[in-house]
Amino acid sequence: ERIAYTSEFPFNARPQLVYNYIATPSGLATWFADDVNVNEDIFTFIWDGEEEKSRLVRSKRNELTRFEWIEREGDEYLEFRISQDELSGGITLTITDYEDADELEEARMVMERLVESLRATIGG
Repeated sequence: ERIAYTSEFPFNARPQLVYNYIATPSGLATWFADDVNVNEDIFTFIWDGEEEKSRLVRSKRNELTRFEWIEREGDEYLEFRISQDELSGGITLTITDYEDADELEEARMVMERLVESLRATIGG
């Protein structure tokens, strides 16, 4: 059974900077996938030579991108959401994706490593 899971990651960076890394093929290829190609609204994510296609279905500048996985069953999606704390000015990147229930812990660990790579890249 595949289930949705959400992970939250605090950042000390401007939302505009983080948004560039969650909304553009070059930004996503920096930390999330080995490579990302786009053709109109279809993003092709490449990991270890394997491709997975998604459709960009929602995008709100400096706040949100959501991709629907095309070849997966059901309504699975990948979402990156940026929220900013009014008091501290810090931001949180919330990532939602789907994984097999028995591989959930490993998926969370992989996501943490990917986000650490993003933090190292942007200094956040």
